[in-house]
Amino acid sequence: MGAGVLASFRWLDAYWFSRLGLYLERADNTARILDVKYHLLLPANERVGGPLDYFQWAAILRSVSALTAYHWVYRENVKPWLIADLLILRDEMPRSLASCYDNLVHNLDYVARAYGRQGPAQRRARAIRTRLENSRMEEIFQKGLHEFISEFISDNNQLGAAVSEQYLM
Repeated sequence: MGAGVLASFRWLDAYWFSRLGLYLERADNTARILDVKYHLLLPANERVGGPLDYFQWAAILRSVSALTAYHWVYRENVKPWLIADLLILRDEMPRSLASCYDNLVHNLDYVARAYGRQGPAQRRARAIRTRLENSRMEEIFQKGLHEFISEFISDNNQLGAAVSEQYLM
């Protein structure tokens, strides 16, 4: 291989791995923002659905640049289960967990083609993506949003470790 070809592979490696890092981190941040609001922020003496709760959920949407998108998609007042739906399951929302995993699967496919092999990282990313595709907000809230997010964060961290082991060690 010529020096130019090797240089382009190095550039592409840097690009694809930076994309993987971006989507892993974005998914982690979105999940943690949702978990903190749902699990910790509302004081015990405040009622769910009250003014403080509404303000905090709207602030969460603003923090991920999604308040306008929320109103375009749902055309309703801010509701926690709809915010969770937007930030977890909606592919068209760039910061959603589903969108992040769609991008992770695609980027891992590019890396696999470049390296000529697939492995645990691709399988793990596809499994998480499939779980998100098959999830419904009613089921997530029924089982517990905090539990769902905690499991997701753990799986996301394991994917990062799998990518590292498969390609960087």
